[in-house]
Amino acid sequence: MTSRKNLKLIAPVGLAGSGKSSAVKYLTAMGYPKIYFGGIIYKAMDEAGIERTWDNQERFREDIRAREGKDFVVKRAIQEIHNLANAGQHTIILDGLYTWSEYRILKHEFPGNLTTIAIVTPKHLRYKRMASRPERPMTPDEIDQRDWSEIENLEKGGPIAIADHFVINDKDQAHLEAQIRALVK
Repeated sequence: MTSRKNLKLIAPVGLAGSGKSSAVKYLTAMGYPKIYFGGIIYKAMDEAGIERTWDNQERFREDIRAREGKDFVVKRAIQEIHNLANAGQHTIILDGLYTWSEYRILKHEFPGNLTTIAIVTPKHLRYKRMASRPERPMTPDEIDQRDWSEIENLEKGGPIAIADHFVINDKDQAHLEAQIRALVK
């Protein structure tokens, strides 16, 4: 457990296509550094010589957590948080907090420092957004399968359900940014 009085950890959470990446992009444009949990997975995949495809990533993420524990990613993220905090950063964005286990570990390691923001979007809008993504577009069936896999296998629903704040992302980017800006201030 680490007591860092002035440290703020902000973690947007939500299902695929909800707008988490847009929220993170906006926050980093405001000058806040981020720790990308997926980057920790990508680095481990690269080290294992595994090609970065959606199927490989999903399988690898589940396999490595089964082999090395559900805290595999968060242990590495905690070290990065300490490094940034020691370098003088006071607000850090956590991009990719997925699991209930990760959430609980961060709450324990940084009591009073973690704020989760659930980005919630109606399913029909998520379908539309995910179908038009330039990278890894998905069909509604693929999105449903991903949602189920992430909820059942990665405990993704917990951090969303217990979030500190909820942002309904059912309009445009400017509306999302206004809601995020209001929360951060």
